[in-house]
Amino acid sequence: MKTKNIVVGVIVLGAGLGVFALMKSRNAAATAKEDEATPTVVNVQTSALKLATLHRYVEGYGTIEPAPATAEQPAAGAQLAAPSAGVVTKVNVVEGQPVTKGDVLVELNSQAAEAEVERQQKLFAEHNTSQRSLEAARAQLALQQVTAPLSGTVTRLNVKPGEAVDVNTVVVEVMDLDRLAVSAEIPATEASDLKSGEPVEVLTDSPVTTALSFISPAVNKNNGTVLVRALLPGGGGLRPGQFVQLRVVTAVHTNCLVAPAESVVTDESGQSVIALVRGEAATQTPVTTGLREAGLIEIEGAGVKEGDMVVTVGAYGLPAQTKIRVENPVVDPAVGATSKTNSY
Repeated sequence: MKTKNIVVGVIVLGAGLGVFALMKSRNAAATAKEDEATPTVVNVQTSALKLATLHRYVEGYGTIEPAPATAEQPAAGAQLAAPSAGVVTKVNVVEGQPVTKGDVLVELNSQAAEAEVERQQKLFAEHNTSQRSLEAARAQLALQQVTAPLSGTVTRLNVKPGEAVDVNTVVVEVMDLDRLAVSAEIPATEASDLKSGEPVEVLTDSPVTTALSFISPAVNKNNGTVLVRALLPGGGGLRPGQFVQLRVVTAVHTNCLVAPAESVVTDESGQSVIALVRGEAATQTPVTTGLREAGLIEIEGAGVKEGDMVVTVGAYGLPAQTKIRVENPVVDPAVGATSKTNSY
């Protein structure tokens, strides 16, 4: 009798467990169907596509220096050495002083040469010497004087009276500060995009705009760069020897359709796509990209136009089509505080 009761109890317990398992399975299936019926909502931020002007740049760093010689003008700077060995007897200038072409800047032991020129001039006036003798005396005097080969400013003075100098001694430097240039070394891989006449922006506190005037045909084998140069307009406030950042404008696209950089992502196939917002959903839309500047990317795509909304924050990894909740940060003009606005 006892054994029979135990068997009956086991049968009843087993039936109860079976009913429980069946009910649990049905509940799980119902929950799964509810989850399938309720799509996942992804919180995102959005922005509108717009038209803008974008540039392509080749960037580098350069040095301000005197403009080189041209067919019309001499070089804008000169380091002047003593024309002959001697002793400095007189310095006629100071650093920072403006000078005119032909001014005598430094004199060596020239008293005897000056006296000989005076004597030859007097004799020539009296027809007692030849033109050749007079010119020879003047040439000897020139060897004792350092004269300015251009009008400009004395930027450095390296000697003082009583110092001995020779033909290798640079005694004074003169520069025309209104004729300067910026020279830079650009990697050869980027220099192929450069063309003479392209706009150059020197990015100082007060930016200076000019044009590319020289592109070296040779590559520096030591560092793989190409020398480029741009002449600068006068009065730009730049100084010789100054190190500056610059960029050359190699392309300009006006009124092109642009998207925020974070809105353009790459799908699994390597295609650039944007998540285009239509109502409550975002759909991946293929685009081709162009210039990039200041956080914007030029795009083109079928059916994509100015004013379309695209997902920015949350675009990466977004499914091909999904329901979204837009949470764009906005600034309350009354308090200047940032809050979030939800929309569906």
